[in-house]
Amino acid sequence: MSALPAPGRPLRVAMLNGRDTRHPEGGGSELYVESVAAGLVARGHDVTLFTARYDGSAAEEVRDGVRVRRAGGRFSVYLRAVLRLMLAHGKSRYDVVVDVQNGMSFLAPLVTRQPVVVLCHHVHREQWHIAFGDRLKGRCLARFGWWVESRVAPRVYRGCRYITVSEHSKADLVALGVRQDDVSVVHNGTPPATAAALRNANPEVLVLGRLVPHKRVEHAIRAVDALRDELPGLRLTIAGHGWWEPEIRAEIERLGLEQQVELEGFVDDVTKQRLLSRAWVHATPSVKEGWGLCVVEAAAHGTPSVAYTSAGGVAESILDGSTGLLTADSEDDFVAGLRRLLTDDVLRARMARAAASYAGRFTWAATTDAFAEVLTRVTGTATSAIPAPREHHEQLPAASLTAG
Repeated sequence: MSALPAPGRPLRVAMLNGRDTRHPEGGGSELYVESVAAGLVARGHDVTLFTARYDGSAAEEVRDGVRVRRAGGRFSVYLRAVLRLMLAHGKSRYDVVVDVQNGMSFLAPLVTRQPVVVLCHHVHREQWHIAFGDRLKGRCLARFGWWVESRVAPRVYRGCRYITVSEHSKADLVALGVRQDDVSVVHNGTPPATAAALRNANPEVLVLGRLVPHKRVEHAIRAVDALRDELPGLRLTIAGHGWWEPEIRAEIERLGLEQQVELEGFVDDVTKQRLLSRAWVHATPSVKEGWGLCVVEAAAHGTPSVAYTSAGGVAESILDGSTGLLTADSEDDFVAGLRRLLTDDVLRARMARAAASYAGRFTWAATTDAFAEVLTRVTGTATSAIPAPREHHEQLPAASLTAG
């Protein structure tokens, strides 16, 4: 076992993540990692992020003081990152490794003796099947992925400290065999609203997130189809991009909703703020969320959300009946939830005030403080790095626009 760093010395942190926020499939998990990484650097720590290459990406760059080193693709990134970790020595050796388990994991304890902290936003039980489909090959891949996540990973990481983002995700990890005392809950931060609340004159629903199957954007599209006759002028705006976009477009065309639904694609931060402030309701029909960063981003603008109770962490990012509505896991119930918020002006106004107040509890500064406390605990060091200026943590990376 390598010697731990002397108490009080800033930490050298390696963070292993399959994607970064500039990756075409980057989302809320990547935002969390990079916001925390930037916050750790501002506190005096040294952070290197290992992640995958993508078209047009640089092999290495520095962003917000964080060294970003890219190698490998969707699957090979896991091997390339751990090889670099194995080869680190001397001044390049890290004091602690943050292994981001996003379904797939790096299994870092197999290649390093340094302390490993596992960051897991949520368990992917339901998503493996959705991601790979019903064909034989897809079913086999889904079973293999779930076997690695549910059977192999808990054994490899036994004794490691876990960080997750909600009590629901913690319970899921414990159900897989992770010791309850080994799991710390560190919620997502939320930036303050920077756009004035200028609501659209007509009812508008917003979906913000990656366009991938498990986000179930089609549920929001079909809800608009069900409500358009009773709510004249109703519109749905979908902000985000991803490989599932052709199927989403096909559903819009099938229902003849080209005039009611707008696909914004990837949006910059200014546009995202504007969309969040003008929407009447934010919809999150996802099958599973560790927390639901976009839910609290919407709440910061006084925009309540509707989501499924069964989706996990949203049962904590939404206070049901106060900051939004949680519905049973059926499309009819989801439609009913949207109808209730869109038609009851008094209820929506009350929830808008409560949502904005609730969102104010979550800041990236607090998230980084809690994350840093875990790192210092597992390495046996004292917290000695200087605190970052508050405004640093309230600014999001410019590319983090499709949270979820």
